[in-house]
Amino acid sequence: MRISFEWLKDFVDVTASPDDAAHSLTMAGLEIEGMESVEGDTVMEVNVTPNRPDCLNILGIAREAAAAFGLPLKKPRARIEGSREKGDIRVEIDAPDLCGRYTGRVIRGVSVGESPDWMKKRLEKCGIRAINSVVDVTNYVLLELGHPLHAFDADRLAGKMIRVAKAGKDRCITTLDGVERRVPEDTLLIWDGREPVAIAGIMGGEGSSVDVSARNIFLESAYFDPSSIRRSSKILGLKSESSYRFERGTDREYLETALNRAAILIQEIAGGTIHDIEDVYPQKHVPVAIEVRYQKANSLLGTSIEKEEMLRILEMIEISTCDKGDSFTATPPAFRGDIREPVDVIEEIARCYGYDKVPVRIPKTSLPDGMLNKKERRVEMLREAFRKCGFNEVVNYSFMNPDDLNMLSISEGDKRRRHISLMNPLRQEDSLMRTMLLPSLINNFLYNLARGTREISLYELSRVFLDEGGPLPNEELKLGGIYFRENSSAVWHEQIPSFFVVKGVLEAVFREMKAGEYSMVPSNEVFLHNGKSADILFKGQKAGFIGEVSPHIIGRLNLKIKKPEIVVFELSLDILLSMVQEKTVFAQIPKYPSIERDIALVVDERLTAGEILEWLRGYESPVMESVELFDYYKGKNIPADKKSLGFRIVYRSKDRTLTDTEVEAVHGTLVAYILEKTSGELRG
Repeated sequence: MRISFEWLKDFVDVTASPDDAAHSLTMAGLEIEGMESVEGDTVMEVNVTPNRPDCLNILGIAREAAAAFGLPLKKPRARIEGSREKGDIRVEIDAPDLCGRYTGRVIRGVSVGESPDWMKKRLEKCGIRAINSVVDVTNYVLLELGHPLHAFDADRLAGKMIRVAKAGKDRCITTLDGVERRVPEDTLLIWDGREPVAIAGIMGGEGSSVDVSARNIFLESAYFDPSSIRRSSKILGLKSESSYRFERGTDREYLETALNRAAILIQEIAGGTIHDIEDVYPQKHVPVAIEVRYQKANSLLGTSIEKEEMLRILEMIEISTCDKGDSFTATPPAFRGDIREPVDVIEEIARCYGYDKVPVRIPKTSLPDGMLNKKERRVEMLREAFRKCGFNEVVNYSFMNPDDLNMLSISEGDKRRRHISLMNPLRQEDSLMRTMLLPSLINNFLYNLARGTREISLYELSRVFLDEGGPLPNEELKLGGIYFRENSSAVWHEQIPSFFVVKGVLEAVFREMKAGEYSMVPSNEVFLHNGKSADILFKGQKAGFIGEVSPHIIGRLNLKIKKPEIVVFELSLDILLSMVQEKTVFAQIPKYPSIERDIALVVDERLTAGEILEWLRGYESPVMESVELFDYYKGKNIPADKKSLGFRIVYRSKDRTLTDTEVEAVHGTLVAYILEKTSGELRG
């Protein structure tokens, strides 16, 4: 933005040279990128950051200069004295969410002609071409006070009204540049009683423009929603000085001052009679006070600024303050919408106090002792346990493809469908935050398989993100894994099914983690093989699943392998780590020998081995040491709806050697108990 130094001095009596003024403004956060001499004046090129729309004008820059040099700020005359006749243009707002305020004045009997030389020169120095006295005044006030204005030929407004409303469907308008534009239906337009006469905040329409024939004008000053103007400007590919300011946010309070200032200038230059203001203000701006502690401000800046100095600095930039002893409240004006938090106020203090005055200190921080906390130690123990079992850790991005959940046939009602969408994804294929680890692990598997790896055992430890309706997603720490081993013929050993290999790995990890009691029950996960999968429960609470990937899912992967066995698992680490036992209790090595007995039960197919193990382990006997499953059989001599399960029971006494008679008595009672519980029979 180009700023005339001569014009700047109308607002603040700067005695410093342009170079010194440029340096002070740059140190205050307004970078002066260049300067040039134009007709005895110095024109500065100012780089204004997007969060400071209040500085996109001469007054805003002058306010910063006044604060930097400790000088009073002079504002232009903008008060219209006395009562005025009411104008005949009626104003309505149909979209108050997009137009927060709309004001206007009718000026009758103007004589539109050329602007005075002083005005044309100032406009030209700032890069704006002079058009006529009325249009030039709107541009002049735009540069001077930062608020866009628009002048309509009042006699060409049908129905003597202005209506602010959305475009609706199939709407076209010819703008001042002579181009007919089709506007999106949610674009905000300015209408008269018949048709649109301007694209709100961007550009006026050709039909109501002010030229030398105009005698009565309606001068507009309004506040439009920044995001609406930004969106419409981008879609239409139409930029203007007005849209540049509206899309960054203008001052809904000061717009009346801008309107009055322009009306006064038009009357001075082009004559005419100013009528009373039309002001539609659906919801007034309510300033919000921000409380800041003096000690917090000095602590954050590393300074020792006095209370009075802090308040003086803020008052210089028109932030109202109120001292409350140890703290103060700061109420930013409407044109400082970027100030919302205490740190924003503290930044303003530092900026105006002078960054060069902030003392340079070597930062101090306390070094941590390097000790891991309890949870971190358990996670490291878990990693080590999987490494010992031959698994390699992978690290993936926390993103997933929208089609991943469809590939796994996850139902619409599943909580894993409650995902978070990324606003700016690295690529469209990874536009969601992960709700499960399995899709990433399957991609890791496919990547390695395509490069000739035929034994793949991977695990990942990461977070997933679920949308629970709160301001932030719910983050869960998960452990996932995938295992694949290509089937190969071997004459010297029988190959163990992959499901049982992975199940054994998890059981070994649980034992090493001292995770307490757990059980496995048939799983209903749609992407797992029915009959070769299980849900993992800790104290009845589901912690995850393990299972072979379902054939219909494998079919979607287009693998060139005959009947591949791909086993996956996923666990909630929040649940698993909460089950880890805090203390390790010493148990003396048994002195006396044990005696083993086996039971082969024929039970109903629907009864799980886990349920039977739980019943056996729950049987109260002082000499029963352990129970384990060692055999499963289904086939010849077993009914179709039955299965045979073999269990090994170990008996041992802590104080003597057991006799066969004692063991047989206990074992017989146990057999009778389990046959009754299972409604089964002993296999012959």
